[in-house]
Amino acid sequence: MLRRLTLFSLVFIAITLLPPTSAQQPGTAESQTVQLHGLRERVIVRRDERGIPYIIASNDEDLYFAQGYATAADRLWQMDLLRRTARGELAEIFGNNALEEDKRHRTFGFAQTADAEVSQATPAARAILEAYTQGVNVYIAGLEDKDLPPEFQILQYKPRPWTPSDSLVVVKLFFESLSSTWRLDVMREAFADLPPEKLAALMPVTSSMDVLVVGKDRRGTGKSAISTTVTAPPKRIVSMDTLRFLERDEERRSQSLGRVGLAAENLAASNNWVVSGKHTASGKPLLANDPHLAPSAPPIWHLVHLSAPGVKVAGVTAPGLPGVVIGHNDRIAWGFTNVGPDVQDLYVEKFDPNNPRRYMTPTGWRDAEIRHEQIKVRKGFTDSATDVITVDVTVTRHGPIVLEKDAKRYALRWTALDPKLNNATGVYELNRARNWGEFTAAISGYTPPMQNMVYADVDGHIGYYAAGMVPIRKSGDGSVPYDGSKDEGEWTSFIPFDKLPHVYNPPSGLVVTANQRIVGSDYPYFLTHAWAQPYRARRILDLLKQKKRMSANDFRAILADTYSIAAATFAREAAKSLKRHATSQSSEKLRETIAGFEAWDGHLKSEARVAPLVAQMRLAFRSKIITGALGPERARLFAWSNFDNTLDRIIATQPSDWLPSSFKAYEDLYFACYEEGRQTLTQSLGADETKWVWGEMVKARFPHPLAVAPLVGLQFTVPPVRQNGTGGLAGATVNVGAAVSMRFIADPSDWDMSQHGISLGQSGIPTSPHWTDQLADWRAVTPRAFPFTDAAVEKATRRTMVLQPK
Repeated sequence: MLRRLTLFSLVFIAITLLPPTSAQQPGTAESQTVQLHGLRERVIVRRDERGIPYIIASNDEDLYFAQGYATAADRLWQMDLLRRTARGELAEIFGNNALEEDKRHRTFGFAQTADAEVSQATPAARAILEAYTQGVNVYIAGLEDKDLPPEFQILQYKPRPWTPSDSLVVVKLFFESLSSTWRLDVMREAFADLPPEKLAALMPVTSSMDVLVVGKDRRGTGKSAISTTVTAPPKRIVSMDTLRFLERDEERRSQSLGRVGLAAENLAASNNWVVSGKHTASGKPLLANDPHLAPSAPPIWHLVHLSAPGVKVAGVTAPGLPGVVIGHNDRIAWGFTNVGPDVQDLYVEKFDPNNPRRYMTPTGWRDAEIRHEQIKVRKGFTDSATDVITVDVTVTRHGPIVLEKDAKRYALRWTALDPKLNNATGVYELNRARNWGEFTAAISGYTPPMQNMVYADVDGHIGYYAAGMVPIRKSGDGSVPYDGSKDEGEWTSFIPFDKLPHVYNPPSGLVVTANQRIVGSDYPYFLTHAWAQPYRARRILDLLKQKKRMSANDFRAILADTYSIAAATFAREAAKSLKRHATSQSSEKLRETIAGFEAWDGHLKSEARVAPLVAQMRLAFRSKIITGALGPERARLFAWSNFDNTLDRIIATQPSDWLPSSFKAYEDLYFACYEEGRQTLTQSLGADETKWVWGEMVKARFPHPLAVAPLVGLQFTVPPVRQNGTGGLAGATVNVGAAVSMRFIADPSDWDMSQHGISLGQSGIPTSPHWTDQLADWRAVTPRAFPFTDAAVEKATRRTMVLQPK
């Protein structure tokens, strides 16, 4: 759609619709007073050198009004993009290219669910949402056309008023990013013909490297890298056409979430850890957190400091969400990583051939709901007129039909789609919690995607809670689709809050989570089979144990760590096998490679020369092993993050039953991977091997949806930077590179020394000095101190805006 612009229209837009300068944004003067409708009393908004708003109000309503106002001033178009994505309204501004994405989100019905959640919200929750909404809308109403963010001007439309349900519908995108597992259910069903031992090895659940937080493994579990408890699925026919459809659907999901900075590969999003005072130089706890989400311009997080009677809190939130999601107040600090429990189940519904609207239930036929969705589709980039396309969504007692293939119709049940399971309270109580008791009381009502929450307080206590809604099923574990005409797969209840994994003041004085398996086999409830690889958690724990007294600088070093357990192991084993393959006639390049692999320190630093070939060889090795086990077509569609646990065992022990039939020995396999790796690097980086360094192969990119547009897109372009670390290319490192969306180190011994930074900057306006002013700190892993106390905030203030009631 963007490529269809005429040269004349591009030049016209580039010249006449220039983006507003930072001077056009409220609050850019040294001191400024603005009168606004809707305020009760005066509000002060200070900004520091990074443009972070520090909001001081006399009551909660004014506080969230001002937060909405300040966030809209920084990120208005991003807020609109987020709500349009969730509501399925992108085609109205992007045209036909976004239609399939809109169909997906209309099928889910996020908009209807969010509307229902607002209608059932408590008066207190509704008041917060409405105050935030009013602040956003007052800001919008005060803009003239020439002052709109450049995206609105380029796309030739104006933002409609914000609504309370817009804030809640944004949360649904976090659900989509952090709890989408239903495609794995179909994949497991498709692989049901495999021998049980092969299926278990392809989809391992546990690893000897797992870092458990709660419980322990019973004898015989958790020790083998290929042990599993996945129930063998029933043998049903799932065609390759179905699997290819799922692959395309996953691509659309990744594209949609990536555009708004919310894609999380394999649900693996973040590191956090907390240590007690017995492990720190200060004698007080320290807490760290770095969420991993897709890089974007602007980033998904927005830093803010909020102060009113009863609350003083600082940290990050997503544009559109009131309060602070991750951060600290004057008593406690908290950080999140994704748990990734299985909260999605599929049901194969049996529809009546003579009446396609009816489907079978245990009590007989029932009529499905048919929801008629009307999607506006823009006609062209320079023509904002729209056509209307109607999409009919079929909804059963379990949820919407999300897949129709092989004469089967799959309905999706998902915690995100049930308004009764989601409240509108948000983080209000969490932001005001003073101790562990109040913290746990606050998160007992937490209903967004389940999170590993680490905790620290000024009294020296630390803790952990995995909070969220996890279903208990009548039978089975939801690993494969259920028969929708029966009740065997019904959700009977949810794991009680007091039975969710948690620990307070653990004897070790350490808690580490990085999306790994957090509970032992003695935990009585089912969470998931699809845990993230344990590499990051294991490495963090190892580093924490290397020093008796840790400081914030030590925590920064861990956040920056680029050692890859998986890549280092592969390099050692590859060197041994390549040595056995080598002969006196082998090339000098091969001998240099073997020596380089043997000497390599295992770090994926931007300047590392050995790392690119190690990564490409491991990828080739993984691909050939999976292809040998499944065949080329199935292998292409196979997706199981924790398979690398099995791969590590194969690398170490070279079992004959995993050697692809096209190779006589593992030495031959490694040599083929060596040749393929070199060929890949030559194609991607060129024949000049001096340029074969990690930072040239892997670069951090921060895309903006309009950056691809000729001429007008240049203003949104953030030049790529060499990346340190990886999220999974060669086995994840603690520093996952581009996906690090923010970094946070909380220091309860002195809140003013807590450090917090995001990837680019506070502003979504490319001409603002705060568009990318945090990028250098992000790349160097040097998050700056985030002032907290009144004196520190006043000292850090560069601009002040006084908001007066009008």
